[in-house]
Amino acid sequence: MLHGRGAEQDRIAALVARGRAGESAALVLRGGPGIGKTALLDWAAELTSPGSRPLRVLRASAAEFEAELPFAGLSQLVRPALDRLDRLPAPQRQVLASAFGLGGGAPADRLLVGLAVLSLLADLADDRPLLCLVDDAHWLDSVSAEALLFAARRLHAEGVVMIFAARDGVFPAPGLPELTVGALAPADAVQLLDPQLAPEVRMRVLGEAQGNPLALIELPRVVRAGDAGGPLPLTDRLQAAFHGQVDRLPSGARTLLLVAAVEDTGDLDVLLRAATPLGAGPGDLRPAEEARLVEVTGRRLRFRHPLVRAAVHAAATYPERLAAHRALADVLTTPDTADRRAWHLAAATTGPDEQVAATLERTAEQARERNGYSAALAAFERAAELSGDVAAQARRLLSAAESGLQSGHLDNAVRLAERAAGLVNEPAFHARVAWVEGHAWFWQGGHQTAYDLMSRGAQLDPGQRDALLVAAFHPAWYLGEPYLSACLDQLATLDHPVARYQVAAVRGRPLPLAAVAAQVGTEPRDRVQLCGLGFVAGQDAETYELASGLVARCRADGVLGLLPTLLFFLAEAEFFHGRHRDAAVSLDEAVRVARDGNQPLWASQLLAVQAVLAAVAGDEARCQELVASALDGATAGAEAGGLAWTLWAQGLLDLGQGRAESAVTRLAALQENPYAHQVCAYRSVPDLVEAAVRAGVPEQAEQAYTRFSAWAERVDQPWATSLAHRCRALLSGDEQDYLLALKAGGRPFEQARTELLYGEWLRRSRRKADARGRLHHALDTFDQLGAAPWAARARGELEATGLRAPQPAASAAADLTPQELQIARLAGTGLSNRDIAAQLFLSPKTVAYHLYKAYPKLGVASRTELAALAL
Repeated sequence: MLHGRGAEQDRIAALVARGRAGESAALVLRGGPGIGKTALLDWAAELTSPGSRPLRVLRASAAEFEAELPFAGLSQLVRPALDRLDRLPAPQRQVLASAFGLGGGAPADRLLVGLAVLSLLADLADDRPLLCLVDDAHWLDSVSAEALLFAARRLHAEGVVMIFAARDGVFPAPGLPELTVGALAPADAVQLLDPQLAPEVRMRVLGEAQGNPLALIELPRVVRAGDAGGPLPLTDRLQAAFHGQVDRLPSGARTLLLVAAVEDTGDLDVLLRAATPLGAGPGDLRPAEEARLVEVTGRRLRFRHPLVRAAVHAAATYPERLAAHRALADVLTTPDTADRRAWHLAAATTGPDEQVAATLERTAEQARERNGYSAALAAFERAAELSGDVAAQARRLLSAAESGLQSGHLDNAVRLAERAAGLVNEPAFHARVAWVEGHAWFWQGGHQTAYDLMSRGAQLDPGQRDALLVAAFHPAWYLGEPYLSACLDQLATLDHPVARYQVAAVRGRPLPLAAVAAQVGTEPRDRVQLCGLGFVAGQDAETYELASGLVARCRADGVLGLLPTLLFFLAEAEFFHGRHRDAAVSLDEAVRVARDGNQPLWASQLLAVQAVLAAVAGDEARCQELVASALDGATAGAEAGGLAWTLWAQGLLDLGQGRAESAVTRLAALQENPYAHQVCAYRSVPDLVEAAVRAGVPEQAEQAYTRFSAWAERVDQPWATSLAHRCRALLSGDEQDYLLALKAGGRPFEQARTELLYGEWLRRSRRKADARGRLHHALDTFDQLGAAPWAARARGELEATGLRAPQPAASAAADLTPQELQIARLAGTGLSNRDIAAQLFLSPKTVAYHLYKAYPKLGVASRTELAALAL
């Protein structure tokens, strides 16, 4: 029976009720050691209600000693469901099979593990609601933590409830609700004390325990009447309580508990085999069980509380701990225990040992092959510490740094690469260091440091020069002049397809994008950098084709990590083509994946483009909210990745709302270094020209117009030519320029804006009849695009000509969320829920839920009816 936990029990019971109803939910219980988190998980596991569907319960309990073993926590939780692997999409099935040693496989996207876990849990919940309980989540190995959190954030309508228990200040779980488990109230605390305790002991325990349930139970064993010792920190006091119980055990029982404390699975067969040469055997279990320090279920031993394990470990001498690790290494001899054996060997080694280092290095390589990059980092680093010579130590440190880069542990990547660089003086090795450090700094927003590292590294090794200079273009792009010009000068000397395209895109006549893409290989990672350059070259249509093909490839192969980047480029192309709703769908998905994958650079850029769409729609509150989110979280001293786009968003918002002076200030800032060469700077020049003319300061846009006109001529695209003519029409007031702009042809939104501006010019020239057709056509386009401020302007101008302006037609699809629209479109093509789920990295039940919400909004009841709608 739990005392004083009514609020916590109500919260957990509500979650379980939602699970039984077919919904999903997640919760993180937080609190200090012994506060009762485990007791609440135990209570949840036994939770039943009359007549309700029975729950299936999966449990895992992480331990400090297994935090470096890849997939250790995940294995505990999902192994009972691995017989369902063949029901998953092929990429997900393969990545989990590889993770658990059930089959080989090439390295895959690290986020794919989390998606596979989501699919597996959702499939398991098809039979009955599922409750997943993870205790001591702060000790989870990083790949397990990442996968489980990814799955938890994407739960929706599967009938899966996940509850994590973790200590305060560790196990960050952004996006998940949390509940702090606090101290018991005095009245509840008293209920846990033995009524036979002496009054002075009772008062001492109540004071020391401070409402901690475990302390209230355990401290009476060590606090005696008349004991006036000073207060100790609570965890120390609890460990002392457990330590006292351990000390009273026979030596064989203490030895057996020590082996269990340093072993990670609780496998009783392994424990007994390892303990035998140390003088312990099966009979030594009984005293530990009778003292209620451990419990044995089947062939598994479990400490009744993590602090018991910690106390046993702390009470042992250093030689005793070394002997326990060595004994375990001696019995873990099968292929599936190679990782654990390597770590026990490392723990039993007190100085350099090349043989053990090599064993641990092999473990690291295997972890990397199984997508356990965080585990590989730890194993490579420990192997470096045990290395017998400096060259081997440097090599292993750099491998650890590379694993840090792949796992997203960028601070560790820099730290380890710098340590490796200090050990050797080989130019080629330092070029590899520059690659790792440069990318780590770039992804953290340290553009100057990244550029310096990459450009210097390119001079060290001819074999790595091209790749480093091509990569250096990215930080140079954000730094602007003079770094961009210096980088392009070096790129111009290379015989490299991407380098040639980079130089041509910025300085010359653009090269055919499809032909260049064919030269750089078929892997999405090889081609992705061409997408951003395509916009620089004005090749929007070609970029859309390239990006959409890469997105399809990533969906098929389960490459989630690249999706935010590629969907950013896809959304840009959709926005530039006037397909605003399509762009909103792409951005909505991309933001979710970027946040799930801890990609702040791309999250910032994606949110900023969403802000541009909100500005076009005239949604000022949402635009400002998105701008704030895009700028939030930038690394100290670094610039948010989406800053330039936020300037465009706010300038466009001001322009749409009639605040021309403010629009000029924001948009003019984009024309200064380091933004002037960027995509959004060029694309916003027509907005700056319009704002400057409306504000009566056309001279403030003339220099930008000159640059834009030269760029439009260089890229030689009809839509760019049209915009150049429109800018000149605004600055000159010449009707011929308006007519040339309309004749050149443009995208829907920009063409409608040209018609609006020309219609305004015609009305001011008292040619109302001529203006009506232009304004009417512009109004139709703005209404279709949901461009409310521009529609309002066109409607006002049309009514000023004496013609009543029509109201926009209602659109059922306008009520759909971006995710509902995306799913409805795919369902309309005939895809099943399972196929849609595989494409969008969701569970089939989540897909079904969104269709259930979309059908009434659209007024349909089947996929056949969906197919007939123009969504």
